[in-house]
Amino acid sequence: MRILYVGNSFTARNNLPGMLAGLAGARGIDVTHRLISAGGASLRQHLNAGAALDAIASREYDVVVLQEQSTLPVKNPARMRDSVRDFHAAIEAAGARTALYLTWARRHQPEAQEALTAAYAGCAAEVGATLVPVGMVWQRFLATYEQPVLHDADNSHPAVAGSYLAACVFLIALLEADPVGVEVPVKGLDVDTAALIRQAAWDICSELTS
Repeated sequence: MRILYVGNSFTARNNLPGMLAGLAGARGIDVTHRLISAGGASLRQHLNAGAALDAIASREYDVVVLQEQSTLPVKNPARMRDSVRDFHAAIEAAGARTALYLTWARRHQPEAQEALTAAYAGCAAEVGATLVPVGMVWQRFLATYEQPVLHDADNSHPAVAGSYLAACVFLIALLEADPVGVEVPVKGLDVDTAALIRQAAWDICSELTS
């Protein structure tokens, strides 16, 4: 599968695309990827910059993953919807599939998750995109486990454990594969912690779809 990621540091931090490719490879799925990222960028800024649209028009990708700026879905969901519609039109015209990377609330603002989830889910339903419910899985994980910590020290970005949990959710939701038992070493995570994250991702995603 050829994946184009369009987003910012929530996608770039800890090399989420590389983590997913490693998990996928262990399941016999060959994933190549490209990331178009700018710090704090919104989808509208990516549309205006042009590089993402040029990449989509190249028809080199099977899936385009869109990640909105972290707080914009709460502050201005209408602007997000417009941006997703515009991107989806270009993605569809290129014969690719749209996926939405539903992100998480900041550590001290957990109540924001409901608005984030509603914005992403609404966009996914409208355009028929695949929803990758990372924020929803984070929410349930944080309610269940005290360790490992998912947020980085800034209480916004993902720690390594948070990115790894996200990668496991991508494997399940986007590639329809099970991360449990995948013994690919992860720099910064011990074996037991990585195993806990993989199992939790599978269990929570199963709960969300049941």
